[in-house]
Amino acid sequence: MSLPSPFSCLKMSLLTPLKARIARVFTPTTQTAFRPRARRLHLSAPRADAVVISGRKLARQIRQEARHEVEQWVAAGNKRPHLSVVLVGENPASHSYVLNKTKAAADVGISSETILKPASITEEELLDLISKLNNDANVDGLLVQLPLPEHIDERKICNAVTPDKDVDGFHVINVGRMCLDQYSMLPATPWGVWEIIKRTGIPTLGKNVVVAGRSKNVGMPIAMLLHTDGRHERPGGDATVTISHRYTPKEQLKQHTIRADIVVAAAGIPNLITADMIKEGAAVIDVGITRVQDPITAKSRLVGDVDFEGVKKKASYITPVPGGVGPMTVAMLMKNTIIAAKKLLKPKALEALTA
Repeated sequence: MSLPSPFSCLKMSLLTPLKARIARVFTPTTQTAFRPRARRLHLSAPRADAVVISGRKLARQIRQEARHEVEQWVAAGNKRPHLSVVLVGENPASHSYVLNKTKAAADVGISSETILKPASITEEELLDLISKLNNDANVDGLLVQLPLPEHIDERKICNAVTPDKDVDGFHVINVGRMCLDQYSMLPATPWGVWEIIKRTGIPTLGKNVVVAGRSKNVGMPIAMLLHTDGRHERPGGDATVTISHRYTPKEQLKQHTIRADIVVAAAGIPNLITADMIKEGAAVIDVGITRVQDPITAKSRLVGDVDFEGVKKKASYITPVPGGVGPMTVAMLMKNTIIAAKKLLKPKALEALTA
């Protein structure tokens, strides 16, 4: 029998420790330890963009509800609700808004009329017209389209409309009742924002909200609706609300918005809210609407207060402009006209509601 050569013995002695080292490196335990890292790499995916809330779709739903309510009201032998709109001057935007309102009224079965007056009308003449419409039993809802010419005091005109016909919700009594969490004619745009939040299922209880804008017709009422106690006569959102305005420094505004669960932009300043100002998963409601000229096409277009393309990559929900809050404003105006027709805000009716 031949004995192994010294060289073969040397080769075996050198390979044995090497095999042992290789075996230790590639044991099943070691192989398993590498797997979670590979799985994590496969699971990392880009974040989905925000859900774009269609105000048009929600508005159609509300108009359908209003249509059904009108049909039931008329079928019970009551007069068809009637809306009177006073339009002063030749402002193209105002004419467009009024046309949208009268079209929506026809869609839900509400009769309407538009009373055109020249921009030269005096304040006294306009007040006389409002007084006649207040006393007209055929008129259920009454609104004066804003803005008005500079020589007319808008606050005086808004307060001239009787509160139970004030479908804009601008009369001081309606504003006061809203601030006291009582039944009132809610301003259409803030009510529309509130309905967007509720119907989309965005939680508000205990959440941080920033409202950018403090106008008495939009920003302030939105803040009131969102912070109100949900157990009160007119329930609200139970949120913690911060209001900013034109004198809030941009960096200070960012300190608030970056912590907010909901940001409502209602300042009328294009691109006021940018992606770096909100946290991941925030809900962003854009109420602003400004007509600007496109630098490429030279055509005018509508933009909101939010950098839509940038913010939608971080937000959970976002409303577009146009097609977001605007259609909801018109839909809630129809709901207010029905409330006015049913005389639900007459003193005796309010007593029955709160009894």
